[in-house]
Amino acid sequence: GAPTISIFLKPPGVIPPGGSTTICCICQCSNGSFVLYKDSLRLRTLEQSGNRAEFSISNATYEDRGRYNCHYLEGGTVLARSTELEVFVEELRLPRPDLSVLPGHEVTAGADVMFRCTTPHPSTGCYLYLEGQIRAQLLPRERGDYNLSLVQKGNSGRYSFQCYTLNASMREWSAVSNTLDLVVR
Repeated sequence: GAPTISIFLKPPGVIPPGGSTTICCICQCSNGSFVLYKDSLRLRTLEQSGNRAEFSISNATYEDRGRYNCHYLEGGTVLARSTELEVFVEELRLPRPDLSVLPGHEVTAGADVMFRCTTPHPSTGCYLYLEGQIRAQLLPRERGDYNLSLVQKGNSGRYSFQCYTLNASMREWSAVSNTLDLVVR
């Protein structure tokens, strides 16, 4: 079958002006090249190491906002395109939330896990990020806990939270929480 590409931010989250992040593209493919597009414009060919390519954004500005995707080419032919990754650059005005996990960092497969997010500031909602995933889980208002039932090996990884509040229909963002590594045995 055709190769597939995944695209994600490392570390994930809304980036403050002056902040930095890396756009990662990973493909189960051999030795072609990756090209990064932003808002349908070709930005650059990415240097590839193994089956991944990375594009660093440092000293981010509002110009870095946009929708990014990766194409994988062999001999000038596009064999695969990633989904779109939306990058947000916003002032982070709210304090950083604190993330903890119950019962602990290491659990056995089939267990139930609860991520608890404590925010020093009342927030409208929080996102739970798992590094390597393009989709964040949105936690509903007034609920600081996110439950994962019957965890599997695929739930292992590095988690973080980011909260926001709606202020006169403007979203104000918090800094990203501490990260937690969950290991499912």
